[in-house]
Amino acid sequence: MRLGVMIGAERGDMARKVKKLLEDIEWAEGAGFDTAWMPQVPGDYDALTMVAQMGARTSRIELGTAVVPLQAQHPIALARQALSVHAGTGNRLALGVGPSHHWIIRDMLGLPYEKPASYTRDYLEVLNAALAGPGDVDVENDTFTVHNPTVLQAESRLPVLLAALGPVMLQIAGELTDGTVLWMADERAIGDHIAPRINKAADNAGRPAPRIVAGIPVCLCANSEIDAAKERANRILAEAETSPNYQKLLDRGDARDVGDLCAAGDAETILRRFKQFADAGVTDLSVRLLPIGETRDELVASKYRTREVIAQLGAEVR
Repeated sequence: MRLGVMIGAERGDMARKVKKLLEDIEWAEGAGFDTAWMPQVPGDYDALTMVAQMGARTSRIELGTAVVPLQAQHPIALARQALSVHAGTGNRLALGVGPSHHWIIRDMLGLPYEKPASYTRDYLEVLNAALAGPGDVDVENDTFTVHNPTVLQAESRLPVLLAALGPVMLQIAGELTDGTVLWMADERAIGDHIAPRINKAADNAGRPAPRIVAGIPVCLCANSEIDAAKERANRILAEAETSPNYQKLLDRGDARDVGDLCAAGDAETILRRFKQFADAGVTDLSVRLLPIGETRDELVASKYRTREVIAQLGAEVR
């Protein structure tokens, strides 16, 4: 299992955020992480633009988006942007995409959110054709009519991963992409539901075994502080649980909320949880650092302790 770290998800002073992002990615590469995942948070900086800047400060680490909402731009435009970032980062982009949620697409952006799975399949037909250039992109389906020439071509293959939670989306991910990027999926949901479905779909389509990227909060703390860590996770990360997509996914596992998903405790406890995800079929773990403390200084110190220990655990899960 590859170990990655989520960068850029934290709220805070936007004037300092770019500087902090670049400091964090330099640390992640130096610490030996395989991948850094940049979320696309509503109201925040553009994930692909930030990935391009992160690529200028690094030379080895894979840089992923988790995830770019599909409805916000035409697939030709997304392909052009992704190929540009891929080239600019030395072919290190992993493009995570997804249909997002009704409360972002419909309520925030004012765009339609009917039949997101069908829309995603149609979108990926165009996106995959554009990423496979150069040449003419000629795709006509229920959503798009595209006849667009392109001279762009990836020097090495640009992997596309789809945020897929339900059976239909997992089928699409296995057939048309290189894997899935997850949030709110615990070990049982992955082992019993996600891994079997996406692996079967990929196999039936004659594609390589897909990547399964699981995002989880992690907090290094005394085992006596685990309940406090879970409570903090529920306090600052729980807004996503309002999505029906995540509620259905929680129902497929043992976790009832994001606190249950959190890997909290001492290094041995965290490592044991990491291995449980690997046993469930996870190929890539994306760690969302979750500090605890009463003051800003305590939170900062907790974050640094957590990330240093997680970096050390990387060798034991690969």
